[in-house]
Amino acid sequence: MNSGIFCDLTKLLGRLLISLMFISAGWSKIAGYAGTQAYMESAGVPGALLPLVIIAELGGGLAVLFGFLSRWAALGLAVFCLASAWLFHYVPGDQAQMISFMKNITIAGGFLILAASGPGNLSLDHWLRRNK
Repeated sequence: MNSGIFCDLTKLLGRLLISLMFISAGWSKIAGYAGTQAYMESAGVPGALLPLVIIAELGGGLAVLFGFLSRWAALGLAVFCLASAWLFHYVPGDQAQMISFMKNITIAGGFLILAASGPGNLSLDHWLRRNK
């Protein structure tokens, strides 16, 4: 297999897999708006920020999936993952929360790799750049 095709297909699959959680989470926050807002406030985060969280998760997830402004979306989601890790999951002594903390840190690393390497040729970014 041509390494260029392999690279593009694996980047597409990677974008699909890493974006699914964020797209799903964004939709679930819309459906459970009041509950999510209450959870945020219980963690000391203003519930008024929930629309921004939904935009970050749903909008950023879709941008990564389709490879649209993907480097910026990946950087934004990396910051989002680090912030949510710290604000919601850094609970030393609580193994489940620390696993979630490390998961968020790991996902942020994946987004940083995407930001550095780009979305590949099977993306809207590539299509738009090629058709300028």
